[in-house]
Amino acid sequence: MSSSSYSSSDSLALQSASAFEPAHRTGQTQGLSRPSLSYWKDAWLRLKKNKQALLSLWIIVGLVAFSLLGPWIWSADPSEQVLSRISEGPTLSSSVTVLPPLPEYQEVIREDIPAYPEDPSVFNPAQLPAPQNLRIITAPSPEGVQLQWEPVAGADGYTIYRGSFVPSSGQLGIPIGDVDAGNKVSYFDQFDIKMGTVHYAVVPKLSGEESQEFASIEVTIPRAMTLVEAQLLRPDVQPGQSLPQVAHPLGTDYLGRDLLARIIAGARVSLFIGFIAPLLSVAIGIVIGGIAGFFGGRTDAILMRVTDFVLALPFLLFMILFKVVLGGGPGENGIIPMLIAMIALSWTGPARLTRGQILQLRESEFVQASKLLGAKPLYLIFRHLLPNTLGVILVSLTFAIPSAIFTEAFLSFIGMGVVPPTPSWGSLCNDGIQTFLTHPHEFIFPALIISITVLAFNLLGDGLRDALDPKMRSLS
Repeated sequence: MSSSSYSSSDSLALQSASAFEPAHRTGQTQGLSRPSLSYWKDAWLRLKKNKQALLSLWIIVGLVAFSLLGPWIWSADPSEQVLSRISEGPTLSSSVTVLPPLPEYQEVIREDIPAYPEDPSVFNPAQLPAPQNLRIITAPSPEGVQLQWEPVAGADGYTIYRGSFVPSSGQLGIPIGDVDAGNKVSYFDQFDIKMGTVHYAVVPKLSGEESQEFASIEVTIPRAMTLVEAQLLRPDVQPGQSLPQVAHPLGTDYLGRDLLARIIAGARVSLFIGFIAPLLSVAIGIVIGGIAGFFGGRTDAILMRVTDFVLALPFLLFMILFKVVLGGGPGENGIIPMLIAMIALSWTGPARLTRGQILQLRESEFVQASKLLGAKPLYLIFRHLLPNTLGVILVSLTFAIPSAIFTEAFLSFIGMGVVPPTPSWGSLCNDGIQTFLTHPHEFIFPALIISITVLAFNLLGDGLRDALDPKMRSLS
């Protein structure tokens, strides 16, 4: 072999050796792009990035604190009735004037005109003129308003209307009384008088037919208290003095009960039902779904046919039937029958969801390894399979809670839920809708807090669904 061949092979060997020389260390090491996080820590970090879900979480925490700590912060008795402050709007701390006793009402009869026209047929009732000089005899108060006017020639009586708006043709208000003679020209109104501005209208009539003309007057009822009511609070009080009044930030209901205290008490009932019913129904559902998904075969078929049967039942119809059958007796609040009915009909969704997750996981490598090590079926279900479905179950639970709250509110709204006088948000809405046109605050505040609660849970559920989804895990 020539010397040239030796030199060629030596150079190739030297090049190969140089290709495997160790790299020079520069003193800098490349770190990991992100720290190693557990599944739940990573989910919490992604949940915090969702501002809507995080705000919803704080709202829910605030609602729970509101229901638990509310009675210590706002100590008003939710069952105390103050009949002098029925359906009062939202008020802060204020004072009330003590009124002197009203003078005895004396009916005013004009003796200078006949009680009835001599010949009624010559008068057209629709053309009777409006009464003149409609006025207030004494200072108006919650005890009563005394009206007086000038007689109308040809009229044999008058109809008195009262309303919260300015009277107009065809819209005079509510008829509150009649005067049965044309020469009787006064009226004393004592029917359910509230503080604020009211409008009275006096319409002359003949033979039962009312005129198209009327006289009206605006009257302002002051914030006042009768002397008898004031002396129950402070025996030495005198007319004309002022007494401090308890604040009602959300107003009072139709029985004079503080609406804020009622909403706090109702929060305990509504949130108790909203949390306990889903928790128990989800617990039942995941056990049934886990057993059906793991064992399969006949066990799966039987359990799923039972699930399908319960799922096919009309939910609200059977909820009402359960409530009727299990309805509480006298003195019971109706909470336990409602809980039983909701749990008995609400476990099917979690059961089907858990079964689907177990079917995906039962052939996984870690499950097969546990089987080879001798793990029992129940150990595999409760130690390995169900914990790995916890994220999906937690999302399902956050959507089930607002559904339970809304179901309780709906049943209480239609009178099939919590039994009065126990308050709940639904029963408060049921009470408030009856006076919505005249006192809307009795309906708006309970309905508003139901809406906020349901919306907060739904937004939190959306955030948890995104945070707990492994496919949403950031790769950065």
